[in-house]
Amino acid sequence: MNRMYIEPPEHWLFHTRISVHIGDINYGNHLANDAVLRLCHEARLRLLASLGFSEMDVGGTGLIMLDAALQFQGQSFYGDDLDFDLGIIDLSNTGFSLIYRIRRANDGAAIAMVKTGMAFFNYQRQRISRTPEIFRNALAQSL
Repeated sequence: MNRMYIEPPEHWLFHTRISVHIGDINYGNHLANDAVLRLCHEARLRLLASLGFSEMDVGGTGLIMLDAALQFQGQSFYGDDLDFDLGIIDLSNTGFSLIYRIRRANDGAAIAMVKTGMAFFNYQRQRISRTPEIFRNALAQSL
């Protein structure tokens, strides 16, 4: 079996802590795989807010997720506090990849690495947009 590996970024840009709620738990009594993406969405919104943006307004354009990859490393359970570290790689003319490192807060156990491909998107025109210069500047200032 081939295992996927998500490479961490050189620098983590942002850190946040999110609790696992009962709705995040599956029939196996641990964190559900679809809940991991929901929690990453919350972490992404917090990162954007820390930079002065939202998913619908990053310098006049929005963001859309193109793809996602999850590498599970451990289990998480109801009531766990999870630490999310976020970093950006592969910044291009139209988007970037966002890397999420998820660890359990109380013992530092690795839970998952996640990678989402994000593109800048004009929702009115329904098409990919260019990376706003204000976003590039905000990233440069946060390093």
